[in-house]
Amino acid sequence: MRPTHRRLAATAAGLVLLPVTLVGCGIGGGAKDEPAAKPQRAPAEEAASRSRERVQAYLDAMTAKDVAAGRSQLCALLHDGFDLGATGPNGDFADHFQVPEAAITDVRSGPLGQEVSVSVSVSAGKRTVARPLVFTVTRDGSDWCIAGEAPGGPAANPTPTGIRPSRAS
Repeated sequence: MRPTHRRLAATAAGLVLLPVTLVGCGIGGGAKDEPAAKPQRAPAEEAASRSRERVQAYLDAMTAKDVAAGRSQLCALLHDGFDLGATGPNGDFADHFQVPEAAITDVRSGPLGQEVSVSVSVSAGKRTVARPLVFTVTRDGSDWCIAGEAPGGPAANPTPTGIRPSRAS
């Protein structure tokens, strides 16, 4: 039985990659005195941090009435809906609303991503009300984005770090 070209090519590729594989496993040399690379942030810590950053940027955009900056924090699937409603009568960027204060009150893991609770003070004319909101932030490819916004419950009491672990259901 004669070997096929594919079998020969696979064998050759395996032999070429063998030294690279052995070095990667620590066999066949390599630097032994190099310290281990510092681990990246823990996935949960990174998720909470990125989520907080995205929501804070959105809140800053609301306060500044910067529609483009607000839109850039959202996942692409939300762009069309945002474009239709952001500056409408009840939109986050409506001209008759002012946002004198907005603060993140809690960040926790949720079923659809990170849930970032905020308290937003909205004024229209002389009346100002504080509204709790919950933003869902998720990873979209290599980036993080806001995937949803919903009314929140009573403002949560944050932990000293501002991050709460998710509750077991």
